[in-house]
Amino acid sequence: MKLKIFFIVCIFVIFSSVSLHADFEDRIVAIVNDEVITLSELDTTLQSFMKRVEKIPQGDQREKIVAQARGAAMDKLINNMLLEQKAAKLGIVVTDKDVNKALKNMLEEKHMSVEKFREALAREGGVLDEYKIEIRRNIVNGRIIEKEIRSGITISEEEVGAYYRKHRDDYEGKEAARIQQILFVKPKDCDDSIRKELRAKAEEILKRLKNGELFDVLVGMYSQGPAAKSGGDLGFVEKGMMFPEVDTAVSGLKTGESSEVIESPVGFHIIKIMDIRGAGIKPVEEVREEIIRNIGNEKIRKKFQEWLKELREKSLVEIKL
Repeated sequence: MKLKIFFIVCIFVIFSSVSLHADFEDRIVAIVNDEVITLSELDTTLQSFMKRVEKIPQGDQREKIVAQARGAAMDKLINNMLLEQKAAKLGIVVTDKDVNKALKNMLEEKHMSVEKFREALAREGGVLDEYKIEIRRNIVNGRIIEKEIRSGITISEEEVGAYYRKHRDDYEGKEAARIQQILFVKPKDCDDSIRKELRAKAEEILKRLKNGELFDVLVGMYSQGPAAKSGGDLGFVEKGMMFPEVDTAVSGLKTGESSEVIESPVGFHIIKIMDIRGAGIKPVEEVREEIIRNIGNEKIRKKFQEWLKELREKSLVEIKL
């Protein structure tokens, strides 16, 4: 009898172990033609976003945001797989040399070393190898566009003229600068201790910028106020339209340069000049190439989305969530 009971217990433990192991096994969450996407791949894609969501309190809103993010992550994985499959059919090959060259060019434009960039990525929870994967995908997508889409894009003189008339404000007016800012907002009951604390935070961010961290990354992490949602981009602001303290501080800056910490009635600003536009009207001949480039990029973006949607409709895509 004791032997029988021992045997039964052993069988229970074995099956319990198998069941527990099964709970942690990876599983297929989508099929794309003859390839699969696994749950671990989906969770990995979600990781960077989940770090931002951690600060959102538990509740229906958080669950809704996470669900939307999971759906977006799934779409991204499916689209990436479809594009990789299409690239293979088109004979598109992107080498490590291509990726390293693109990374080198990007770092040169930003005046950053590989080590500084690696450190900036690490602070955001990213690694260089993952970033290189995204570079590779961008190169692949660009080559697909060249083969499948760009040749069908045409731009007429009528379109150039219509764009110029519609965006005339971009080519005329007072001297203006396109501004990107990191802003620490003063609360209504701001006393001297809070003021000093906010300035210290702003000074710390300025120090990180001077050490080579990316303005675009830091603005997304720390900037406050309405413009924070659009990456701190305030658009073109004419001279004299900002707070006098800010106007004075940025008046001598050139494109690409950033200010020191500036205090205004609303808070502490760090301003980056993205572009400068002079007074007066630029004739259409002077901005023709820019207009053609803008129209072309918009047409390519729209055509690419339509092409990708059609590719997905023609493919076998089954989601198993």
